[in-house]
Amino acid sequence: MASDQVKVLKEKAKEAIDIYSPELYELNKIVWENPELGFQERSAHDQLTEFLANQGFDVTPHYTLDTAFRAECGEDGGLTIGLISEYDALPEVGHACGHNLIAESGVAAALGLKIALNAINQRPKVKIVLLGTPAEEAKGGKILMIKNGCFKDLDFCMMVHPSPVDVLKPVILARESATITYKGHAAHAAAFPWEGINALDAAVMAYTSISALRQQMKPTWRVHLIISEGGVKPNIIPDRAQLRCSVRTMNDSDLEVLKEKVKNCFEAAASATGCKVSMEWETATKYSHLETNNTLAELYQANAESLGVSFPPEAKFSASTDMGNVSHVVPSIHPMYSIGTTAPNHSHAFTTAAATEEAHEKTLIASKAMAMTAIDVLCKQDFMGKVRIDFKQPNEGEN
Repeated sequence: MASDQVKVLKEKAKEAIDIYSPELYELNKIVWENPELGFQERSAHDQLTEFLANQGFDVTPHYTLDTAFRAECGEDGGLTIGLISEYDALPEVGHACGHNLIAESGVAAALGLKIALNAINQRPKVKIVLLGTPAEEAKGGKILMIKNGCFKDLDFCMMVHPSPVDVLKPVILARESATITYKGHAAHAAAFPWEGINALDAAVMAYTSISALRQQMKPTWRVHLIISEGGVKPNIIPDRAQLRCSVRTMNDSDLEVLKEKVKNCFEAAASATGCKVSMEWETATKYSHLETNNTLAELYQANAESLGVSFPPEAKFSASTDMGNVSHVVPSIHPMYSIGTTAPNHSHAFTTAAATEEAHEKTLIASKAMAMTAIDVLCKQDFMGKVRIDFKQPNEGEN
């Protein structure tokens, strides 16, 4: 397709997103004002699917999961472009990760593409698919959707994520979580302490052992721990204690190494105190590291920069997401975009920032960059070939 046609499509996509700006802002505010935890996002699901149906998308609500959806337009026989909306919130702090904005970004990009392609006479065969993916926060909604075959027909997939900084290729770590339970024997802490086996002691020993382990950990490894249960009264030797643990590394192979070291700490604490220990690792929802597709990232960067965005080389962002798992089954990108706040994600201040008009405007810029990137791949055949080559030769996270 001629370069002037590509330019026309990009302009029409940007124009469409601007025209629908008030409706999109209202949609994102509705999601923000009604924060719902993972797999409970019924209001967000219903609001988003209703809006998309009203814009002429073919919508499948409750798509393999109760609060997931699929909205599509276009025709078979060409590329299938995947976009993502997230909309789950966090306990107590609501939309402190800005998933109301991610919901808006996917809808805006899909709508911009739909309107732009419908505005030209000789449009290429293409299908646009927007997936509504619930429960990103720790419950792995996308992982379940991968297992359900929801991504198998996509040629590539894009989503953007709000943050304090603009980062083209964020470090998305592999992550697995576990619940560790120690069982001991209760006794009166003053009268017969020698009869007790202290489960809380085991939990504390495990915690301090892992704190000591950090000295020998790679700089990119992370272990997060809380003691979630540790007894009910100080005059009773606790017969049960529980920890919640998450481990993160730059890649999946390192994750197994770190996991083994952490397991040794849990088992050693049990042995030292005479407690029994059980570990329930959430392997079914293990988050993989992100394989950023370099070709898609370069196209997104060029388009975002044409809209006034810059990506400072020193800007960093490190977290985990089930979009990492998606990137192992379909070529993907997950850029972070600034919403004009210095507040970190998962803070009350970020929740406030995610509702502002500035955050909305910056979300539309990221949405336009996604739509423009899709147009580049759609209209210039060599790009899709490069995307596929990048996907076949991934660069696993650094050791």
